[in-house]
This record gives sequence, structure tokens and C-alpha cells, in this order.
Amino acid sequence: MGGALVPHFGRSWGPLTNFHGPSLTAGSRFSFAVVRGDSNVKGTVTFEQHSEDGPTTITWDITGNDPNALRGMHIHQFGDNTNGCTSAGPHFNPEEKTHGNRTDAERHVGDLGNIQTDSDGRSQGVVEDTFIKLIGPQSVLGRTVVVHAGQDDLGRTDHPESKKTGNAGARPACGVIGIAA
Repeated sequence: MGGALVPHFGRSWGPLTNFHGPSLTAGSRFSFAVVRGDSNVKGTVTFEQHSEDGPTTITWDITGNDPNALRGMHIHQFGDNTNGCTSAGPHFNPEEKTHGNRTDAERHVGDLGNIQTDSDGRSQGVVEDTFIKLIGPQSVLGRTVVVHAGQDDLGRTDHPESKKTGNAGARPACGVIGIAA
């Protein structure tokens, strides 16, 4: 299928108990989501943007997935987890586009593609994204990041859900994207 978010092991924010984040300039935003659910999948996803026109850096450290697997990860519309990750609603899609890969021009704002797990079921990585914003009218702050149980087909199959959800399956873990102080 291609388009996996490739693990990057060089950058880690460490445990949130001693979390200080990066140095931010005026106008910069830094946020994070603690991802968890009814399964063993858990971790953190951080977002950093320095200007409204600049890219957002997304960093993740997710454990508890199947080993050596691709798992869909998306930003969903609502910051509501009252009924588990189902309450998060559909992918964040303010421009009403079809589902795609993170690197596609035609995609939902919330489409992050797949994360790749290692032999222990852990995925760590860093990517820059120009669609996802922390600053401005299409900010993802207060929305939910979801790790899915299956591989995202990136909108490239004939499955009825392909162009809507990537057919990525259940939602074992999620977290609301909050502002880091």
C-alpha cells in the first residue's frame, strides 16, 4: 500500500511526568494527546507549530500494537471520548475531501496514513505536515487522535469505506489533543 509513517528513533519527549516540551517562540503552539483505550495500545502524540503558515511537526510513541504491522492513525472531528473512541466521530475533514494518504493533495486534514510497528509492537516517529494546524481556523486542538486496529488502505481500494475511512478498522486507542502549558 505504501505511505507508512516510518519510525524515527532520534527524538523523544520522555515521560509526561517530567514533560517540559521544546522552547517555543511567540505565536508557537505545542500540544499533546495521551492515547489509550480498552486495549493494550497506549502512548503519546505531540504536535508543534511555530507559525500559522508553517508545517506542524507530529511526534508519536505508541506501544501495544501487533508486531511488524501497519496501523492507521487519524485525527477525528470531536474531542469526545464519553463512549470510548467511537464518540470521536469521523475524520477531521473541514474541506470535505475524500480519504487519502498523509502525502496526498486530496485527503482529509486528519489523514495521517499508517504508523509502522517494530518487532515489539511499538511505533515511534516524527513527520512534518502542512495540512494539520494548531494555529488558525482549522486547528486540530480539542479534536481526537485515534490509533486504529487495522491498516489504512489510503483510499486506494474498492472497499465501500476506502474513500471515507481508509477501512482502518476498530478504534482501540485515542486521546484528545490538548494544549501543553
